[in-house]
Amino acid sequence: MSVSRRTVLTTAAAASLAASAPTAGAADGPLPAPTLRTLRSAADYAVEKVRSVAPNVTAFPVGTKSEKWVYSQSGDWVGGFWPGTLWMAWLHSHDDDFRTRALASAQKLAPRQYDTGTHDLGFLFYPSWVTAWRLTDDDTWRAGAVRAADSLIRRYNPRGRFIRAWGALDDQKNAGRVIIDTMMNLDLLAFASSQTGDATYLDIAVEHARTAQRVFPRPDGSTPHVYDFDPDTGTPLGPNTVQGYSPTSCWSRGQAWGVYGFTTMYRRTADPEFLATARRLADYAMSALTPDHLPVWDYRAPQQPHDIKDASAGAIMACGLLDLSAATGVPSYRDTALRLLTALSETCLTRKSTRAEAVVARCTRNRPAEDGIEISLPYADYYLLEGILRVLRPQDIDRAIDLSQP
Repeated sequence: MSVSRRTVLTTAAAASLAASAPTAGAADGPLPAPTLRTLRSAADYAVEKVRSVAPNVTAFPVGTKSEKWVYSQSGDWVGGFWPGTLWMAWLHSHDDDFRTRALASAQKLAPRQYDTGTHDLGFLFYPSWVTAWRLTDDDTWRAGAVRAADSLIRRYNPRGRFIRAWGALDDQKNAGRVIIDTMMNLDLLAFASSQTGDATYLDIAVEHARTAQRVFPRPDGSTPHVYDFDPDTGTPLGPNTVQGYSPTSCWSRGQAWGVYGFTTMYRRTADPEFLATARRLADYAMSALTPDHLPVWDYRAPQQPHDIKDASAGAIMACGLLDLSAATGVPSYRDTALRLLTALSETCLTRKSTRAEAVVARCTRNRPAEDGIEISLPYADYYLLEGILRVLRPQDIDRAIDLSQP
């Protein structure tokens, strides 16, 4: 984002939001009226749900139990999604109460800028602090996001050219473990390079992405959840899993992280290999979808396609496919994204429950651990709104998370 653009945002953000009307399908032609009505209705429902729940949210939602949010005081790995959801609600409603709450929630993540014990700093700081800076021009948020990037690059292993996923820096137990999810944390590093002029951050992101590109995709475009390396030599050891059915299966949320993450890396680098990888992963996921367009939790689990669903995988995949459509001009990616968003809006919202505090139901957190089956998850709510607003308000979403093409 250029300085002049940020200046404009500073002086006219609220007025611009109030004056802007939804620009449904502006870049791709008008949407069918039924689809437009469905997506608008879902966004309206989501915003009203968030509005009703927000006054009682004092920490970071991590999932639901009996339809009520369970909280983490520190944010765990999902802390960025509640302030991110509040920002999405602000963009859709123009209600400044959401803006105030988004800033207050994001501020609670301040101690995590210095957390070197997790790869999830992109999840924590991009939808919260980076978005806050883009929409307010307050340099506090930009500086904090860069400090978080400083913490993240300390997890880089130059021998294997990867960012380790789990464990403290001095913990050898998971020192060579890489997961597909990390692709979503790399944009924080791209942001840090763009803001500081220091190429180190983006260089590390690119090296990690190239390593992931080499070891994760199978010939058919599916991916494992985990890939292990010898941390001392960098030698690849082989695929593994924690949240998928097996090392040879394809965990649907991980596949969605890969589609979104590789497409983002293409946008930040213009490297056509990243775009090609994103397409391979997307094509596989699209081929694995059932007619209801709700991903099963693992595309290769023995009971698929009749296994339990993961609506969060559908919401993330929809965002990645919309991004991929914009990058490639291939209509089928956008068409599938719209079908995903429509299916989520029609069959996965919590409309029929008076107890529910979340927007999206039918999510699966960790099936092998029997942890969080048929619950709600904060990232499902966030990515559903992001996906819908990518369609209804693409210019507003661009201001929030930067969808610039190379």
